[in-house]
Amino acid sequence: MDARTQQAPAFPLTRHSTTKALRAMISNPLDALPPEVFSQPIVFTKQRGLLNVYLTDPVLIHETLVKNAEHLCKGDQVRRMLGPALGQGLLTADGAHWKWQRQSVAAAFRHDKLLDLQPAMIAAAEETKARWLRQEGRPLDVGHDMMRTTFDIIVETMMSGGHGIDVARVERSISDYLDPSGWTFAFGMVGAPDWMPFPGRSKARAAVTFLRASLADVIAQRRRDEVERNDLVSMLLNASDPEGGRRMTDEEIIDNLMTFITAGHETTALGLAWTLHLLASHPEAEDRVVQEIATVTGGGPVLSEHVSQLTYTRQVFSESMRLFPPAPIITRTAEREFTLGERLIPAGTVFFVPIYAVHHMAELWPDPERFDPERFSPENVRARHRYAYMPFGAGPRVCIGNAFALMEAVAVLAVLLQSFKLSNRNAKPPKPVMKVTLRPRPNLAMVGKRRLQSA
Repeated sequence: MDARTQQAPAFPLTRHSTTKALRAMISNPLDALPPEVFSQPIVFTKQRGLLNVYLTDPVLIHETLVKNAEHLCKGDQVRRMLGPALGQGLLTADGAHWKWQRQSVAAAFRHDKLLDLQPAMIAAAEETKARWLRQEGRPLDVGHDMMRTTFDIIVETMMSGGHGIDVARVERSISDYLDPSGWTFAFGMVGAPDWMPFPGRSKARAAVTFLRASLADVIAQRRRDEVERNDLVSMLLNASDPEGGRRMTDEEIIDNLMTFITAGHETTALGLAWTLHLLASHPEAEDRVVQEIATVTGGGPVLSEHVSQLTYTRQVFSESMRLFPPAPIITRTAEREFTLGERLIPAGTVFFVPIYAVHHMAELWPDPERFDPERFSPENVRARHRYAYMPFGAGPRVCIGNAFALMEAVAVLAVLLQSFKLSNRNAKPPKPVMKVTLRPRPNLAMVGKRRLQSA
């Protein structure tokens, strides 16, 4: 034991029943969080001899994820959960391999490039609107519809149409993969071997096989195709490591396409579904959104130049992601020791940033369960600590597609809410359940009624 360890304050461990947490983890990992994370800035527990640190204080989150980012890696939890599907793509890779992949796709998310993608976003929303017109008055599974809409956008904007990819089966396969994720978390918690069977495992593996094979077909066809396209697939095909000059293998390209398809469309779709649910429950906010859309568009169709002007609509989506952050927990593992505050954090420590808890802390968000889009007015955003709100993560690993997602969400909301008034049909508010992403249980059942133009 060196002098630093002797002088460092002891960790005030919170008692946390592993058996109880394990049962909760299988059903809903959010319920396995120590209750103290909703009121305390930092919580320490131990599990299998390893230190777990839960951070909810924005200052400590910044110190850990930003100032000490070089000491952290994604860790075993992410590898077990996402590795089989995403391999060593942008979301799961570490170090130099992560860095050069991120540099390779950064150009796809420049602001000028995103502006060029807005017509495709609006067109996908118009297709959803047309489907809803045909189903007027009938129950809608809004989560499913938003998954389809955002997947159409990803395929069109990032893959130039996808060349006949089976959209319906891809969506089912993503759900098949994520549904048993509670078992994966639970087995990781107790250190069970990767081969351990659990309910839904074979279905999840079949889903991964189908998804990766579908993308392999897209890549093979693109390699045969001599037409140059300015999309993500072309960027990945042409990417090279600036240090060694090596190109991505097909497997690495699949890793990254899987990342953007699963993370890129799932999270935005859930944010949209929760937003539509919240607006149906808060008619005053909905009326204000509809009025803003009417004012900005002049009663005409939603166009690309309108999206950036819909400031209150964006506030509504931001508040929805506060209440229901699509990615509710960040995990990192300390690769080597470092100092956090007055404490020396040993290598192997697992950090949890429970974004869901941060977004619901009364100290950071007065009356935190209340839906209030004014929290995201410019003056309120300026007054708040940057790391009190993290729907897209934090630090160097912040989601590269955050601006894409916000632009997409506002465009979709504008097209749909301009024409439809939605009502909730669930007997009681759905429960947020973590399946890697934050899904509603039961599904969000709504019914749409055509909105009068004078509204």
